[in-house]
Amino acid sequence: MSRTGFYTHPDCRKHEMGAGHPECPERLDAIHNRMLVTGLADVLDQREAPLASLADIELAHDRWYVASLRGMSERIAEEVAAGGPAYAQVDPDTAMNVHTWTAALRAAGAALDATDAVMAGELENAFCSVRPPGHHATHNKAMGFCFLSNVAIAAKYALQRHNLQRVAVIDFDVHHGNGTEDILAGDERTLMCSFFQHPFYPYSGDRDPAANMCNLPVAAYTRGMDIRELIEVMWIPRLEAFAPEMIFISAGFDSHRDDDMGQLGLTENDFAWITLRIKDIARRFSKGRIVSCLEGGYVMQPLALSVEAHVRALADL
Repeated sequence: MSRTGFYTHPDCRKHEMGAGHPECPERLDAIHNRMLVTGLADVLDQREAPLASLADIELAHDRWYVASLRGMSERIAEEVAAGGPAYAQVDPDTAMNVHTWTAALRAAGAALDATDAVMAGELENAFCSVRPPGHHATHNKAMGFCFLSNVAIAAKYALQRHNLQRVAVIDFDVHHGNGTEDILAGDERTLMCSFFQHPFYPYSGDRDPAANMCNLPVAAYTRGMDIRELIEVMWIPRLEAFAPEMIFISAGFDSHRDDDMGQLGLTENDFAWITLRIKDIARRFSKGRIVSCLEGGYVMQPLALSVEAHVRALADL
């Protein structure tokens, strides 16, 4: 049995935000099909994402915010039943449909269940092929295609429920993970290391708001080798000094050179290299414990190839 878990759930496909939206269900199909055609699906520990509990979500999110999302979901269901609109807009590029709340609970639930499985030693690490993504969702606000901050919830959960003292979050999406930062900034039990295109949505991250943030804003068209050098110089010493007991990854593949959502120049080889560097830290300090969650990646072929490279590195394949 593989020591790398692969979490997903059919409910994560049912959330969608309208025709032509880049954060679409087909993203998971592209990943799933790549796992099948390469044979990776046969060697990974396939697991279904459970529903996260509200108590666990509220480790990272405001109770009233969580209640408002539930309430909005119920209103959409009532309106659809009455022949009304199928979507509720929460910001200019983010909308809920009748399935969004359940999908969001599955996405967070995958990260939480993976945390339990890795902590129990059932898995060495896991990748959560889930949506909606999470790293723009702040303590009390949905934005940027995100509703619940899956990685931040799991990081808080590892600290609170598993009594860990230090957890690290790595974010390599093309966009700054402002939501994760909002939730974790100032919590000295966490260290967040990220790189992202700047200036770019959500137009934050150029300053570290707290000592536990290691933000690397980079210019458009920065290539993979330059990113690797920054990681060696800036991330690795911080991670070694911090000595995390577990590592969470916000795995955004929209920093790929062929993804037109942004303008960074990474390839799937760069994602494999980054993953192996994280694995080295995890082996030395964290008993190998890593939970990775899908964030961005909006062009199907580079997304599928990049996830394959990431998962192969996680699974030592």
